[in-house]
Amino acid sequence: MLFIFGILIILACVLLGFFVLVQNPKGGGLSGSFGGFGNQVMGVRQTTDVLEKGTWVLAALIAVLCLTSSFFITKGTAAKQPKTIMEQAAGSAPVQPSAPMTPAPAPQPTK
Repeated sequence: MLFIFGILIILACVLLGFFVLVQNPKGGGLSGSFGGFGNQVMGVRQTTDVLEKGTWVLAALIAVLCLTSSFFITKGTAAKQPKTIMEQAAGSAPVQPSAPMTPAPAPQPTK
């Protein structure tokens, strides 16, 4: 299920990037690149409205997909990893308290 969410999120991100790059910050954008064709079919104002609404819809879709995908992550069922050598040694025999460590005597200087 997470694989499907990942594909949908990536697809929405690519489309959002396309929508943002097509828009012109000064209002020209896609409508200005078609010349007279944009005016005849949809009109300049409608083209920028569609791109702006599409940007908001895709941004909201990405947010919703990211939030809902977290509900499908399984909790506490991580793959069991094999024990390390230290864990095996600690688990096989109980640890006995050792005698307190005393420092070794300092070596005698030689004459």
